[in-house]
Amino acid sequence: MTRMAILALLALAACGADGPPVAPSEAPGVTVSGTVEFGVTGRG
Repeated sequence: MTRMAILALLALAACGADGPPVAPSEAPGVTVSGTVEFGVTGRG
């Protein structure tokens, strides 16, 4: 039962239940970029 309560609290925290999302302030000269890849590869 404790696990279910923890999962419920984490789900509420992840879905924005604490309020609307707030954009970070833009600092001059700071950029963030990158790529993300995932998948399954195999050698045949």
